[in-house]
This record gives sequence, C-alpha cells and structure tokens, in this order.
Amino acid sequence: MLFTFLADRYERGSLMITSNLPFSKWEQISKDPMTAAAAIDRLVHRSVILELNIESYRMEVAKKNKSKKPDGTAKGSK
Repeated sequence: MLFTFLADRYERGSLMITSNLPFSKWEQISKDPMTAAAAIDRLVHRSVILELNIESYRMEVAKKNKSKKPDGTAKGSK
C-alpha cells in the first residue's frame, strides 16, 4: 500500500514521511524486497533526508512520568 501511495504521489507534490526504521530494514515491512527498494527509490529521488539521532520526545516524557511518585512529586524530593 505504501508503494502505491508513493507511486501515485511521485513528482506530483511535496511529501514528508517520518520513520524510526532505517531504509536498510524497510524490506522487513514489505512482502517483496524489490517493492521496498522501488518505494525507497521514489521517496529519495530529489529529496532532502534529515536523520535525527536524538531520543524520542515521547520516550523522554514517559521516563519523566515514571520517575514521579504516585503523589505527584519526583523521586528524591522532599
């Protein structure tokens, strides 16, 4: 389905996609590795790729919430 979407949008307009999975592992989510390669080919043609090697914002918030006591105070506070 992703390939069909990318093929329909190819060179027709802007598109932004975010993924936690590197291109090298996209074949794991596709039934056919050739389809995954074709989708990546269409996606990266004339594109700007931003790779952000930072911790997930949602993960950071979850860690902060986990460190709080049930009464709402942070661990270690008085």
